[in-house]
Amino acid sequence: MLELTMAFVSGTDAGATAGMLMADAPSTPGAVLRVGRDRAVCRLVTPDDWLFVSRVHLEFQCGADGTWQVTWLRGSQPDPSSEVRLTIGEYAQPLAYGGTVPLPRGGSGEIVVQDRTSPRSINVGFYHEV
Repeated sequence: MLELTMAFVSGTDAGATAGMLMADAPSTPGAVLRVGRDRAVCRLVTPDDWLFVSRVHLEFQCGADGTWQVTWLRGSQPDPSSEVRLTIGEYAQPLAYGGTVPLPRGGSGEIVVQDRTSPRSINVGFYHEV
């Protein structure tokens, strides 16, 4: 099972967890969880006016062996309005626009989508339960 939590953070609310959303999916091959502004396809949805987040921004997908990966999907613009970074324990790395990174089996961490033009972000925590 992959469990996700998402919090919205703006400049004055750093560290706030108000409005936290949660979603989960079993670790079965082909299972998908999406994060973005499109309520029709995303399980975790950001405010409509947070345009630094694409309609479908992040996609978590379970592979044939029960492991999960996250992809920063390319949007309609050639250059993104945000930066995405993945943190697992002490280790942090940027996620490339259009890039995919495997998540640790049985691990946890956080993905931060940071607006490039203002002090806003969405923080998506993940926990892979085995």
